[in-house]
Amino acid sequence: MPSSARPNILLVQADQLRYDALGVTGNTLVRTPSIDRLAADGICFRNAFCAVPVCVPVRNSMLYGCWPSRHLCIGNSGTEAPRPPRPDLPTYDQVLRDAGYRLLRLGKIQEGQGPNDPGAFHACIPNSEYTHWRADQNLPPSPRTNGWFGEPDPAITPEQSRLGWGAGRIIDMLETVALDDEPFFIRWDTSEPHLPNIVPEPHASMIQPADVPPWPGFGDDLADKPYIQRQQLRTWGLEGWSWQQWAPTVARYLGEISLLDAQFGRILHALERLGLTDNTVVVFTTDHGDLCGGHGMIDKHFVMYEDVLHIPLIIRAPGWGPEGVVSDEFVINAIDLARTFCELAHAPVPDTFQGESLLPILRGDGGTGRQDVFATYHASQFGLFSQRMVRDDRWKYVWNATDVDELYDLRSDPGELRNLAEEPACESELARLRQRLVHWMETTEDPLLNQWTRAQLEHAQ
Repeated sequence: MPSSARPNILLVQADQLRYDALGVTGNTLVRTPSIDRLAADGICFRNAFCAVPVCVPVRNSMLYGCWPSRHLCIGNSGTEAPRPPRPDLPTYDQVLRDAGYRLLRLGKIQEGQGPNDPGAFHACIPNSEYTHWRADQNLPPSPRTNGWFGEPDPAITPEQSRLGWGAGRIIDMLETVALDDEPFFIRWDTSEPHLPNIVPEPHASMIQPADVPPWPGFGDDLADKPYIQRQQLRTWGLEGWSWQQWAPTVARYLGEISLLDAQFGRILHALERLGLTDNTVVVFTTDHGDLCGGHGMIDKHFVMYEDVLHIPLIIRAPGWGPEGVVSDEFVINAIDLARTFCELAHAPVPDTFQGESLLPILRGDGGTGRQDVFATYHASQFGLFSQRMVRDDRWKYVWNATDVDELYDLRSDPGELRNLAEEPACESELARLRQRLVHWMETTEDPLLNQWTRAQLEHAQ
């Protein structure tokens, strides 16, 4: 497929998938041969990060191609700040539809005007349809006796799981569009591996808890960290949990990732069978990561650790450039992908989009030009808490507007266990990163930057 052609695009976006939970990114327990093969045929981005580690805001950032400070959706629904996105902003799906693409979608839908609004997509199947399908197959409902910590689902096969059902529907879509002359954009947003992991065999028992090593950040005493992190342990009832208590949950999490990989493999085989591989760009990524025991916590709120910010991004674009490449370019996947989708379609990029194109990386002749990345956080089900983050290839600075700062040397402390913000030897790095953050907040018109917060950042108040 020459880069001058308008390719088909297949986007698979998982939910809460850690960067370090794939074989290709170094996990030696999880089995992900399909995802690993995609990376071997394409580009694996070593430095991809999410714009905001919360589902609804980050998914809107992809839809509108911009930061939450522009699209205004800063929290999940049912929270203190369920602000809808601005209705006047252009979206990547409308751009692709105007360019003549056939748009089909399945899975978790949390952006735009609501979960039942397909936006510019021609057809959209929500994950809620799986419950009806399961009942029609005379299968019992999924068990939910262990809260957010998951359990096996002994009544079904892998193909009868929600992931198996979803892969089947995506294959149906591919078989339909294979007969058309117009290019397609198909998007599958899985709800997995978001906890709770309710997993069929053999994936439920694929990894033994005793074999699972702790995440790099486990064992954090949270000393000199923001108070809200210790409160999260109390909120979730996790104070004093040992790794032996966490390991079964992590094992099921990794097992469900293997299930996701197997179903993704069915889709890749369908592309080959239908003769679509050579003219389809395949993107595999996630919205953000998951603590899943990292730093002793669960989910993703009130933190800017690598567990939730650092995410997998793999793109296969046949015929564009080198294959089997690992890119060190800094990428902010949601806003960068929105721009990239438009450029792949040879369509105009809206002026409101704020990301960088990944096409030069796909061609092997350039990069994003970034020396660092940023992230933002505003709200969750436990209340508002403003955070901004800047990270380069060594240092990470987290500004907690109403609590203590965080500074981590990622080379010497990859688990982010030691907060160096008060270390005199790190004053120059702290000042440099604060200035970078101020500049970025100015550029993105972040409303959190005002006369009071600017003084706080610039003068360490």
